[in-house]
Amino acid sequence: MTDRRDFLKASLLGASALALAGKVDAGTSAPAKGAAGARVISTWDFGVAANQAAWAVLSKGGHALDAVETGVMVPEADMKNHSVGRAGYPDRDGHVTLDASIMDADGSCGAVAALEHIAHPIQVARRVMERTPHVLLVGDGALQFALEQGFKKEELLTPESEQAWKEWLKTARYQPSANSEVRDYGKTGMPGGKDNHDTIGMLAIDASGRLAGACTTSGMAWKMRGRVGDSPIIGAGLYVDGDVGGATSTGVGEEVIRNAGSFLVVELMRQGRSPQEACQEAVMRIVKKRPNASKDLQVGFLAMNKHGDVGAFAIQPGFSYAVCDAKRQDGLLPSKSVY
Repeated sequence: MTDRRDFLKASLLGASALALAGKVDAGTSAPAKGAAGARVISTWDFGVAANQAAWAVLSKGGHALDAVETGVMVPEADMKNHSVGRAGYPDRDGHVTLDASIMDADGSCGAVAALEHIAHPIQVARRVMERTPHVLLVGDGALQFALEQGFKKEELLTPESEQAWKEWLKTARYQPSANSEVRDYGKTGMPGGKDNHDTIGMLAIDASGRLAGACTTSGMAWKMRGRVGDSPIIGAGLYVDGDVGGATSTGVGEEVIRNAGSFLVVELMRQGRSPQEACQEAVMRIVKKRPNASKDLQVGFLAMNKHGDVGAFAIQPGFSYAVCDAKRQDGLLPSKSVY
């Protein structure tokens, strides 16, 4: 198998051509048994390990829904990842709150928002989908449901996250003013970028051609108490239609919600756009509506159609996405961007 550094170098040179073609060929190794036609993609570099966990399901002929749930649980459990799951940075009051959604090809979906004390919100989101008549449970109600379902209540604020929060408090303007979490990131970088807060969004197609998606995050560091971004909002952070394809988003969720971003990407694919064209058009809609604001934040979309073709586009450079299939399980590609 090609050395990863060589692959990354080559992908930087060739990503534009790959994206325009609407297809990703991440290597040349022999197909795994039971994996023909299967593919999984996800946001950011930590998506590589998540994809590999999902691939363990897909390579055995497993269902795409099981694969995406299994895959995103990897960053949820990663104690070094401060933007997803149990090690996420808290809100400005010191509470770690988690958001997640999951969606199947037939429109079945479930989500939780502002969930505390549960390490794997994606599992609770799936229970909402399968065991309730609802789509979204939030806050104390989501926690009550999780406990009733047998999930373990835990303290999610890690010593490292607590220390980072206390350091932020020393210089932060601590008042409930809108968007102060965006202004006060400090050393954590541009809002929506990989260095401050982010999401893992994952899409999979299995060997039977079934699509599914999942999205999970701890949201913006130092956010206002009760803030919810796009990740648990079906049609914003995640949308899947088995007749068309799926899309997921990353970055500043408020901008994605305003444009029903992932639903927009899927609808554009329904109208005939490639995944690449659909992601680019959705990003440009955000930029056109908010040209000044968009210069200082990140939003990216990742999409896959029912044929397994892949596309991505972002406002700022630096967004990467991971691709895993029978040919290669550690693919990582840079997204094209506006700026």
